[in-house]
Amino acid sequence: MTPYADRLYGWTARGGGRRVGTGSGHRLGRAFGWLWGAYGTSALGTWLAFGALPLIAIRVLDAGPAEVSALACAGAAVGAAVAVPLGPWTEFRPKRPVLIAMDLVRCAALLTVPAAFALGALTFLQLLLVSVVVSAADITFRAASGAYLKTLLPAGELLVANARFESTAWTTTIIGPPLGGALTGVFGPVVAVLADAVSYLLSALGIRAIGGHEPRPEKRPGTRPEERPEGRPEGARMRAGDLLEGWRYVLADGTLRPLFFNTALFNGLVMATQPLLAVLMLGRLGFAPWQYGLAFAVPSIGGLLGSRLAGPLVARFGQREVLAWAGALRSLWPVGLAFAGPGTGGLVLVMGVELGLIFCCGVFNPVYATCRLRLTAADRVARTLSAWAVSTKASTALLTAVWGVLGTLLGPRTAIALAGVLLLATPLLLPRRLPERAGAHG
Repeated sequence: MTPYADRLYGWTARGGGRRVGTGSGHRLGRAFGWLWGAYGTSALGTWLAFGALPLIAIRVLDAGPAEVSALACAGAAVGAAVAVPLGPWTEFRPKRPVLIAMDLVRCAALLTVPAAFALGALTFLQLLLVSVVVSAADITFRAASGAYLKTLLPAGELLVANARFESTAWTTTIIGPPLGGALTGVFGPVVAVLADAVSYLLSALGIRAIGGHEPRPEKRPGTRPEERPEGRPEGARMRAGDLLEGWRYVLADGTLRPLFFNTALFNGLVMATQPLLAVLMLGRLGFAPWQYGLAFAVPSIGGLLGSRLAGPLVARFGQREVLAWAGALRSLWPVGLAFAGPGTGGLVLVMGVELGLIFCCGVFNPVYATCRLRLTAADRVARTLSAWAVSTKASTALLTAVWGVLGTLLGPRTAIALAGVLLLATPLLLPRRLPERAGAHG
């Protein structure tokens, strides 16, 4: 999944209660400050290196379209499969060490690229393996981060925290690609990958600086002391059934289930049109690459504004109403991309559509992520979030492949329009109610 998809989907899951702080001066404490800074650093590094691996494949390894597509889709799909056992593994371990480990894994994987390039040993297989490792570590990090933040802050503070993460995400989306483009233009894409690796190292150091005591993971129900190997913490022995526990939990919950299908379908359809839009704008409509980048960088201001408004809107109207309206409004915009034309008018239309879409997502994401964690029992958070992220990556890869075929058969404009029409139906999958009790199945 690309960073752009992560912004539409939401970075991670965070819980929340009814009390919502809305001001930027709302203090969340030193520990959250370190976590927030660590996230901002790694997010900026990701956007500095946006598109760097495909660019290296094309310019350094002379990769063709099929190989570049494989790097995008296969890396995410295989990474998601690799991450499946990591969800339950994470559940029964302290989360902060897992976060640090996943940052270091991503750092080490990315550092192999400039090292191999310097030695003249870089291969396409290595790029594919790096993509898989980073993708699997991303999913595990998100699963652990949701569970960790739920222990770090009181329930009433978590929507505020969620909105701050979302604001930071869109801010780095605005400033990262232009800086990364300049960095790549002067020093080459390999240096951008190096910057991304360093950002993960700095993130790991920031999370380590949080310090303090983390509550021990809850004991797995039914695990007796005599069943645990000596020296292993309570509940840490992973069972085969744990691999599917996250999906079972989501599908058994009357609120999480529709939210799960809504976000997977919405995110997958939106991302499936991105390659087709690139073909349409950069090919048939004749836009320059800088214009194409501008069409997505400038509208990211909408995400920043939307995330700032999420808290005040929830305080005034309630989580259920904001979730329903923002979820419905975000589905209206993508069909407009099918009407993009050449010249300034076409560019303005694309920017306007993206601005509306991203603004609605900026409002929706913090509220959706807060509700998701609030409704997930404390001893199921990591497995649930891992299953959610794996499913989203897999559905995005599948729909991207399907729409690639449709774009070839019907043309990119028609395929974009078809995705837009289907997206109009996604609000039907939003939950009708939000239970007050965490883990309330029904």
